[in-house]
Amino acid sequence: MDLTAIFHRPPRILIADDDWLNRDLLQAYLTTSGCEVVTASDGQAALDSARSYPPDLALVDVQMPRMDGLELCRALKSTRETRFIPVVIVTALDSEEEKLKAIESGADDFITKPYNSIVLLTRVRSLLRIKKLHDEIESRNQLLRQVLDRYVAEDVTDVILTDPERYLKLGGETRLVTVLFADIRGFTRFTEQHTAPQVVETLNRIFRALSQVVFNHRGTLDKYLGDGLMAFYGAPVGGEDDAKRAVDTALEMQRVFREVCQEAGEDVAALALGIGLNSGEAVVGNIGSENVMDYTVVGDVVNVAKRLQEQAAGGEVLLSEATYLEAGGVTAERLEPIKLPGRQEAVIAHIIRCT
Repeated sequence: MDLTAIFHRPPRILIADDDWLNRDLLQAYLTTSGCEVVTASDGQAALDSARSYPPDLALVDVQMPRMDGLELCRALKSTRETRFIPVVIVTALDSEEEKLKAIESGADDFITKPYNSIVLLTRVRSLLRIKKLHDEIESRNQLLRQVLDRYVAEDVTDVILTDPERYLKLGGETRLVTVLFADIRGFTRFTEQHTAPQVVETLNRIFRALSQVVFNHRGTLDKYLGDGLMAFYGAPVGGEDDAKRAVDTALEMQRVFREVCQEAGEDVAALALGIGLNSGEAVVGNIGSENVMDYTVVGDVVNVAKRLQEQAAGGEVLLSEATYLEAGGVTAERLEPIKLPGRQEAVIAHIIRCT
């Protein structure tokens, strides 16, 4: 029975048994079937081996020195790196009580000695197929995680993956959010005076630093907008301190931006950052089509945040009244109502000068 076809490589099997004859017999069966076999004569040695190089399956005896098979099984199932390794208890103990103990310890199967080699290999093959399916799902989840981590903090990714049908479907829901827009002042002139590669290198250096600030404060990076960016707080996972984290992001962005520009040289140090924030209800979700979608925020709250950013000078953060009240305890100067382009009513805003 050839087992290599399951993984398109030799499956790695761990045998844990203190009886050398049992180990040799199992190793002979499995090696003949195309497996790579690793053996251990006690439970602790088997656990150390599995942690350093996780096998595809473990065949475990119950009665072993240092750590018995049930303890080994529980240890394997309690660690993230090894919990999905199929464990088969192979023992001479044949009572129902022993089988229940094996199942309670997390074992995936139970084989009684003496065993039929064909039956053993058939069960091994079945469990290896399940392991392969799990590995494929994990690989896809890892790819999805890598994509999501480009837009949201890692703990937010964890929440999304617990219910992807809810968070990744096309459509949206009304949420209370705080939207942040940041834009580089003086960048148009900078592009006139530098080559395209220099412009791209400078933008990447700045965006890399600013994006990390968003993630540090558990925000969602929406998109880059030429020489600016948009982020929001309150979705896909919301909290009571969304507005406060957005304001903290803006302040840290100003500090980090100055540091990055000063390190980059005199011509980059002349640049500055203007930031605008606004809070309110908006539709948040995946907008677009089933094939191409953009997880974003839609609503008037976005327009106001963008207009406030346009009014902010370099080194300034403009907060709407809503963000100021939601954040609570923010030290900012109240301004006279601002007439924003495209809006009939003036907007009350507060300013934080970071220069």
